[in-house]
Amino acid sequence: MARVTGRTARHWRALATYANLTPFIFFALFPFYFMFVTSFKRNAELYNLKSTPFWVETGVIPDHYTFLFQRTEFFTWMKNSLMVSVIATAISLTIAVLAGYSLARLRYRGVGTFGTAVFITYLVPPTLLFLPLSQVVHWLGLSDSIWALVVTYPTFLVPFSTWLLMGYFRTVPREVEECALVDGATRMQTLFKIVMPMAIPGVVCAALFGFTLCWNEFIYALTFVSQSGNKTAVVGVTADLIRGDIYYWGSLMAGAVLASLPIVVIYVWFLDYYVSGLTAGAVKG
Repeated sequence: MARVTGRTARHWRALATYANLTPFIFFALFPFYFMFVTSFKRNAELYNLKSTPFWVETGVIPDHYTFLFQRTEFFTWMKNSLMVSVIATAISLTIAVLAGYSLARLRYRGVGTFGTAVFITYLVPPTLLFLPLSQVVHWLGLSDSIWALVVTYPTFLVPFSTWLLMGYFRTVPREVEECALVDGATRMQTLFKIVMPMAIPGVVCAALFGFTLCWNEFIYALTFVSQSGNKTAVVGVTADLIRGDIYYWGSLMAGAVLASLPIVVIYVWFLDYYVSGLTAGAVKG
């Protein structure tokens, strides 16, 4: 009898826990649900004030997705977003790994000041940087190309990634590095053969963070790129489907749904690495 009572109490506690999570789950998933439902509605239903906005009443249609694929350069925008995000994240991660390891492990004059300066640099709003960066882009001859974004995105990716990896590298025991150094390994060999395999969660976390920022970035992509064929998905969908006072709401929602899928897939795939890397970096940083 006591065993049954204890089991019932555990079930009620579990039910109460999940019930407490319900408002947070609703708050997080409702925008995606609303975008998904809206992308399959007819235009007449979208502009009918008497219709219910939370489900489809007059039948599901794929017309908004067809318009997005056939009447816009959506696939080109997605390709540009993927290319810019991957290249900029790779460049930033390479710099951040070297800088983070140096600030976490090496001892030289001003190392603490450098570490604080890196984090303060991340706090500078991007809207204050795009004016001087536009001069840099023009000087490099990269205006109105996706390479302008590849050059400018590391300005806000490197500082945070460096700070995050600093915290994670500090969780790696010094003893394993000292053993490798005693056996004749160089600092670079120790970093890439000893420390990096143990710091994979932190590196994945920094990579996910950088990829997400690049994929969703709007200010730089809007400022530095004007040709439709060079735009990223975020700017392309917004610019091409909002024409003056005309909003293609169905296609806008379809583009938002499709543009969010790569991020969702990546985060679901690497969720465990992301959580462990973010928490370790936050605690030890």
